[in-house]
Amino acid sequence: MEIVRGRTRHAALATVLTAGVAAAAVSFAPPSRAQDPVDARTVAGAVQSFYNQTRGVQAGFYQTYYHKLYDRYDRSRGRVTFAKPGKMRWDYARPNGKVITSDGGRLYVYEPGDQGERGQCFEREMNEHQLPGAFSFLTGVGRLEDDFRFRLLDARRHGYAEGYVLELRPRQPSPNYDRILFYVLKQDGRPTGVVRRVLIIDPAGNRNRFDFSEMRWNPNVSDATFRFRAPGGIRCVRP
Repeated sequence: MEIVRGRTRHAALATVLTAGVAAAAVSFAPPSRAQDPVDARTVAGAVQSFYNQTRGVQAGFYQTYYHKLYDRYDRSRGRVTFAKPGKMRWDYARPNGKVITSDGGRLYVYEPGDQGERGQCFEREMNEHQLPGAFSFLTGVGRLEDDFRFRLLDARRHGYAEGYVLELRPRQPSPNYDRILFYVLKQDGRPTGVVRRVLIIDPAGNRNRFDFSEMRWNPNVSDATFRFRAPGGIRCVRP
């Protein structure tokens, strides 16, 4: 999956962020005192606090997947919706057309066929895929501090001077990711808690990066959004 390449400038991001939060009646976590240092725990706490206040999020995404073995990049884009508890839906734009969705119980992955070929659908346990664990903070499942250890990285070296780069390493080894990086927006020198980019690095060194745009908090979304029926009578199977 990909990251939005044409990155929005910091001023525009701040404007969209302020308007979106006001419309959703969501406030940032209470700012710490000016003399308090911004450390990894502070940033992680801001992320947890902000998304604890939301019922859900909708956004555009741009995904970049780097295959280390083949030294190749795959890029795609689409729209994503998260809702509590544990619900998500990823709709990839054409020509990809893939759909990943979960109603909080099972996870379904639909991949259209090429050139008129019949597509395929896979049903999985939630813990068998990268996305549920990496985006648990958005779906209200678990707490970051319980599942990960944190440290702050040099944001300028990671090309994100407008915020903080928080590295998360799972407390229990996972086959789906070795570490996850959150790119967290800051305002007035403090972390807002809003995650604009997520980078997932798996044990093989593959890198799955998502950039989010046009974020909307607390959208009015029905449960039917997260139910998936494969087109054309295709049966979802477990790999």
